Amino acid sequence: MRRPVPGPKIGQGRFALVIPGLTTGDISTTLLRRTLAARGFRPEGWGQGINLGADPQKLARLEARIAEMHRTSGQKVLLMGWSLGGLYARVLANRMPDDIDMVVTVATPFSGSRRANSAWKLYEALNDHKVDNTPFDTDLEQKPPVPTLAVWSGVDGIVSPECACGKEGERDAELRIDATHFTIGTSRKCINQILAKMAEVDPASA
Repeated sequence: MRRPVPGPKIGQGRFALVIPGLTTGDISTTLLRRTLAARGFRPEGWGQGINLGADPQKLARLEARIAEMHRTSGQKVLLMGWSLGGLYARVLANRMPDDIDMVVTVATPFSGSRRANSAWKLYEALNDHKVDNTPFDTDLEQKPPVPTLAVWSGVDGIVSPECACGKEGERDAELRIDATHFTIGTSRKCINQILAKMAEVDPASA
């Protein structure tokens, strides 16, 4: 078992919902969630198997879970989404900002063309809609009204750096970590950098 990355307790007992990327599930975010737990969060996976695309029913179930997390804890919820999971996170935060503390997207193509990455053909093969016409009824480039951090890589290999970084006004802060798409969320070094930046961006983590 890979041990969590030690560091400051920034979670303050808050729930953290971690959403995996395309064709992956909660196993892919295991180390990230273990580290969030070690840092004082109450992390949970999305609990809906393999993430195959934008799904309104799965989105609705996440909305209900987030509302329940907020109600039972009395604290707003941190959302973290890796790749496609970050699109879910941004949509959720735009829909229910009163329940969300902060949104962290990791290698998520929320800005610019959805086809500016090498996974769009796979996405369309797995879904009954086009990658640039998903059933999410939210403008993915619209910044949620909560603190947002976009983590991106110049050597991602799958997602365009410009799409994952976003433009001014589309996110509050950005963090460049030059790692490959499947390393940026699983490397102990990368995870440590992400949490350090989160503490800077999110006043509740201070």
